Amino acid sequence: MTDTWLIVGLGNPGAEYAHNRHNVGQMVLDELASRIGSGFKSHKSRAQVLEGRFGIGGPRVVLAKPLSYMNVSGGPVSALARFYDVEPGHVIAVHDEIDIPFNTVKLKFGGGEGGHNGLRDISKAFATKDYLRVRVGVGRPPGRMDTADFVLKDFSGPEKKELPFLIDTAADAVEALVRVGLLAAQQEFHPAKAP
Repeated sequence: MTDTWLIVGLGNPGAEYAHNRHNVGQMVLDELASRIGSGFKSHKSRAQVLEGRFGIGGPRVVLAKPLSYMNVSGGPVSALARFYDVEPGHVIAVHDEIDIPFNTVKLKFGGGEGGHNGLRDISKAFATKDYLRVRVGVGRPPGRMDTADFVLKDFSGPEKKELPFLIDTAADAVEALVRVGLLAAQQEFHPAKAP
């Protein structure tokens, strides 16, 4: 296996979905691509990919945006992992998360998918849940709004003002995972609990 990291931004393809809450993972990858200073290219695994490094001498990273719909992300992600010889423990899935507040970023390894069908499909394709996740908080649906309807809507006006900061923080968290590992990155990005 290589020391390459596969960083996947989950979302749905097409302009009509581009600014939805469900696509915040792909927004984070666009920010990472701008930091690397390069653009995405089509890959045979039904994804757009960008190969590069975070900083001079940093580990090799492959940024990937699957061209499949969210619920069938597993095929492209597992195909990319095979192509680049990346084990699941070196895969980072960046995704929207309704179980944490908007403007919050949490990092974890393995565990449940919390009803997120994109993660569920990746776990099924890998036959393991043991990969890293950068959970980007989009908040909970208001009132009785259906979760699927909520995540397929664009961010609200007030949220759009904060969104660049959230995307920036999530991109920083991805870089920290690659550079310093999960525990150190969690200490940096998870707010300290009051005693």
